[in-house]
Amino acid sequence: MSMSKSASKLGFQATWSMAVGGMIGGGIFSTLGVVIHIAGAWAWLSFLTAGLIALATGYSYVRLAEHYGEGGGAFTYLRKINAHHFAGSLSWILIVGYVLTNSVYAFTFGQYLAYVVDMGPIFARASALAIMAFFIALNLRGVAEAGWVEVFLVWFKLIVLLGLAAWGIAKWQPEMLSRGIEDKGLAAALFGAASVFMAYEGFQLLAYDYDDIKDPSSTLPKAVLSAITIVIVVYVLVAIGTAMLIGADQVVKHEEVALAIAGKEALGTTGLVIVTIAAAFSTGSAINSTLFATARLALTVAKAGELPKALTHRDSAGIPDRAVLILGIAGALLAAIGTLEMLVEAASLAFLLTFSVVCALAFHQKTGLRLFTGFGALSAAAAAVALIVRLVREDPLPLVVLGIFILFAVFGRPLLLRHKKD
Repeated sequence: MSMSKSASKLGFQATWSMAVGGMIGGGIFSTLGVVIHIAGAWAWLSFLTAGLIALATGYSYVRLAEHYGEGGGAFTYLRKINAHHFAGSLSWILIVGYVLTNSVYAFTFGQYLAYVVDMGPIFARASALAIMAFFIALNLRGVAEAGWVEVFLVWFKLIVLLGLAAWGIAKWQPEMLSRGIEDKGLAAALFGAASVFMAYEGFQLLAYDYDDIKDPSSTLPKAVLSAITIVIVVYVLVAIGTAMLIGADQVVKHEEVALAIAGKEALGTTGLVIVTIAAAFSTGSAINSTLFATARLALTVAKAGELPKALTHRDSAGIPDRAVLILGIAGALLAAIGTLEMLVEAASLAFLLTFSVVCALAFHQKTGLRLFTGFGALSAAAAAVALIVRLVREDPLPLVVLGIFILFAVFGRPLLLRHKKD
């Protein structure tokens, strides 16, 4: 019995594929145009900077998991030090970050599909709603993605992205990195890194799969840290290669479908179709895994009394159906009404706030090297401040929306839950 159970657990390759897939699953397809719009020629440095923060955060996560001998993420680890109310408030912010992320993936799916079939914005929004409805239904039926499918899709995405990057870099036209856009200087790289941090959040979903990983104390650190490192390299190369292939001005002009434009430039209609297929599978897979993990996180938080009790409901198959429906519908609505930049930046801020706390907790608990965990806490906090400053100056709407929710999570949540208990 034990051998069978062990054999069914995730080994290094499957765990690594899940980490890479969780990050690339929509990250670069969704955020490249946003970061080049903000950082210009320094977009590659934005991805590198955000990646280093993610690497420190990933290190903090795996060391906390090893320290406590279990997964569960920020909510679980904060409760270990009796910070129950703080854990509850932070979990609400984290869940909102995941809902926003799913809305970005759905939005991106709709934009790529609409572009390849030459349809307008209404079709794109309808497609975003349709893909969310599909994966809500899939999660309610309890259909999981097969492990070999995840491995195949990850390598397919990596080959497409690296091929596209190589095509552009082979042309080596550095002037294309800033063609037609304002040079905002090196400092813009920090603002770009903060704005697209959600492109790296996917590794954290593994925190909820700790018990499903074979020899997690060894497998999880190797898989997560190597996956983040690989994704950093891929993002940097794609940022450089795509801009060199079509020019920064075209990336910004077509920010929702920039990689499709690059694919078309490289291989004509064939390239367009290949990149669109990669984007569709990437975003679809990311929606599925994120909705699955977030619904179970909501279930855990609700069981602890930090979300309304209604979210503890399971159907006959044990699926947290109400959580799936509420989170999925919320993501669909945001995808239908939001803009790409607004959704990306709001999600990035939610994750930066959460991950700075995780790194600070790892630093406080002396799990792992404090040089790394301290760097993660300070750099994530600094990036969050930089993003807030940028939003105040240029587009306060994402900040206002997320700020209202944070205030409610901190101050209104205890009153709501107390009312529910009474």
